[in-house]
Amino acid sequence: MTLIITDTHTHLYSEAFDEDRDDMIKRAIAQGVSRFFIPAIDSTYTKAMLQLKQDYPNHVYLMMGLHPTHVKDNYKEELKHVEEMLASRKFYAVGEIGIDLYWDKSTLNIQTEAFKHQIQLAKQYKLPIVIHCREAFNEIFEVLESEKGDDLFGIFHCFTGTLEQAHKAISYNMKLGIGGVATFKNGKIDQFLNEIPLEHIVLETDSPYLSPVPYRGKRNESAYIIKVLEKLSDIYNVSLKDIAKVTTTNSKKVFKI
Repeated sequence: MTLIITDTHTHLYSEAFDEDRDDMIKRAIAQGVSRFFIPAIDSTYTKAMLQLKQDYPNHVYLMMGLHPTHVKDNYKEELKHVEEMLASRKFYAVGEIGIDLYWDKSTLNIQTEAFKHQIQLAKQYKLPIVIHCREAFNEIFEVLESEKGDDLFGIFHCFTGTLEQAHKAISYNMKLGIGGVATFKNGKIDQFLNEIPLEHIVLETDSPYLSPVPYRGKRNESAYIIKVLEKLSDIYNVSLKDIAKVTTTNSKKVFKI
């Protein structure tokens, strides 16, 4: 059985893969993971991202954006870099962007400003956004409410909220990015996911982070998305093939490819 699986969120350029990046990508492709969507963090990773695209032109799809935990004193320069990159070549999303209040609450104002600015850029280029949200659901929803419309759409990456928050995210034209957390005993989302139609779900790893069980605590990689696929197959009581097919179709709708 040939599965075509899409990893909608993987940091393949991460230093965690410097020793075995090519082998790791080949392992994933061998498992049927043939499409990798690569979120940006800040300008220091741009060169490595462009290299990945050059090395794997048929498998790698790049995003551009400024990650909320990297919204620092120089954020205006970083946003200028995002603008310049979006103007210079094809990207498939603006991401990952959003608000993170886990690491630093003091930057909420500039995080919010950067988030809104990048949503405007996504609308300008008719691109989806990929949202990073950590301990900031209310703040994220407030921004989405102010920006809602047909031109606002994308993925709520690494969704870890409640059923009510899931419905709210979907109401803003967001798919839910589901990864390793769905396999955690305390992850909670596995308890209500079957109440969310599969058409609203995309798969992701967020590798090298958030490894699914039984790899929890170890480095994550895109091949491990199979464990997420198996978990969703159990939750929805449908075949692996159907999960792969529907979630890949969903990703194509978001990224317009």
